[in-house]
Amino acid sequence: MRLDNKTALITGASRNIGAEIARTFAREGANLILNTRQSAEELEAVAAECRELGAQTHTVIGDVADPDRVADMVAEGIDALGTVDVLVSNVAVRPHKPILEVTVQEWQSVMATNLHSAFYLIHAVLPGMIEQRSGSIIGLGGQSAITGRPETAIVTTAKTGLLGLIRAVAAECAQYGVRANLVNPGSTDTARAHPEWYPEFQGVDRNSNEHLQSIPLGRQGTVQDIANACLFYASDESSYITGDRMNVVGGRYIV
Repeated sequence: MRLDNKTALITGASRNIGAEIARTFAREGANLILNTRQSAEELEAVAAECRELGAQTHTVIGDVADPDRVADMVAEGIDALGTVDVLVSNVAVRPHKPILEVTVQEWQSVMATNLHSAFYLIHAVLPGMIEQRSGSIIGLGGQSAITGRPETAIVTTAKTGLLGLIRAVAAECAQYGVRANLVNPGSTDTARAHPEWYPEFQGVDRNSNEHLQSIPLGRQGTVQDIANACLFYASDESSYITGDRMNVVGGRYIV
């Protein structure tokens, strides 16, 4: 059990990658604080699975783009389970559109969800991690944190900023035994609740030869692939790694 006696806070845990991270951490002995903004029933279903796996599991509903709500959620989770040893900042929105069509409101909204939320979460969990002189902070980036692509200006800016935040926190907090790293998922077999965010994929099946030919391993990633990377950073197996990033992209950026 690689996460025995650890408590992890996972945001966006009601579905897709966040839900699989929760299940994976539960199987490895972690107790869990699980968050979603509004999908309470879906979150409770994931929490029930984790409890069946033996994890003490507390759920918190709230928007991570709201700093006051983040502070309250972290305090509530710590009150319930005693500590936060691992933070997984997973929540993100990914609208793709030409930069001249992006409104100021859209820019601010995506930044708040994809970047500012990570700062609020880190700010809330760090005092406890510093006091106990241990902790692992994991951000979920993506291909936008690796390279720029057309029509992704907001997401690329936010995720590149997240990489900078992770590196800065890693440099500042290593002296306290607190590590910070980024996991970058590539094309992953998640259910897209908002297909309108990805107009470039409207006519392309993600499992088609046309799509997969750009991935050297010849397949999409699975949510388990991403959860495994997060598990590595959450566990003591990565105790000598901080300020780094893992690209779980099937070799897409070898060249």
